[in-house]
Amino acid sequence: MPFSWKLESIAPHDFYISLNIDSYFDKEHNPVEIADKGFIRPVPAGDRDVIVCVQFNGDPEKPFFEISCDELLTDDEKAQANKSLSRILGTDLDLKPLYKAVEKDPVLSDKIRENYGFKRMSRANFYEDAINRIIIAQISHKPTAKKMVYGVREQYGSRLESSFGAISAWPRPFQLMKADPLELKKHGLSLRKGEYIVGLAHELVSGNVNIKELEDMSPLEFYEKVLSVRGIGPTTAQDLMMMRNRPDASFPSNHQKGEEKGLRRWISYSYGENPDTISEKKFSEKICSWKGYEAMALEYLYLDWVLSEKKKAQKK
Repeated sequence: MPFSWKLESIAPHDFYISLNIDSYFDKEHNPVEIADKGFIRPVPAGDRDVIVCVQFNGDPEKPFFEISCDELLTDDEKAQANKSLSRILGTDLDLKPLYKAVEKDPVLSDKIRENYGFKRMSRANFYEDAINRIIIAQISHKPTAKKMVYGVREQYGSRLESSFGAISAWPRPFQLMKADPLELKKHGLSLRKGEYIVGLAHELVSGNVNIKELEDMSPLEFYEKVLSVRGIGPTTAQDLMMMRNRPDASFPSNHQKGEEKGLRRWISYSYGENPDTISEKKFSEKICSWKGYEAMALEYLYLDWVLSEKKKAQKK
């Protein structure tokens, strides 16, 4: 019989809305089936990885997740698994202060009303998010990108089997640091991308990059620190900032050849401004109600874009 427990989330939280965003999920997932079959995923639980099945109770006002696992976990392992799952699901993120702050925001207020309780999903830690982002960068065909990521997991991560199926865990840094970047080419990675993810593993094992410290850093400190990691550029650094288990973020300008390439491009367009010419002062004024909740706020713009693209596709 599976070992199970409840993981509560701060209300409101409507997990089902997250199923609209394909980028939150990996090769083994079919978001359409998750509501019925559960979200099945390998998670770090201390020194080992385990497969869990996550079921949402369906109540945005009293949200919790039923977690099932074939293996009996110690109290410490369960705590570590919950830490990973809290980051993945966003259970510790409190939307209420954001909702109150943007009640009169001309852009966000309507999007929040339409998608009440939506929280972003992430991966278990910075390392998983970073490997994923580095591998899929500049690959337009997303199924291919997900297959590449899973190929790396399959070769270097632990293979896990349970009643929920067999899944390869994300490789731990000490596992991936042994990889030959040339060997990663068989999974579709360029030599450079192979060097980037192996190099990141070395940085983590050596202690030059500390996952806990990254999670606790201020947004700008985080941004500057991850930019120093080979293979992580301004766009990826900003994306990784959004995935942390905290509500705040910042949007440093990233002008290239006179064009804004950073996340503020989306934001400026959403507020009817030219992202290439908007001043720092005006940009700050546009998002002043977001202060302290920037990461959560931006995700509502992302969701709105995803839903609008799906509507366009359905009309074709």
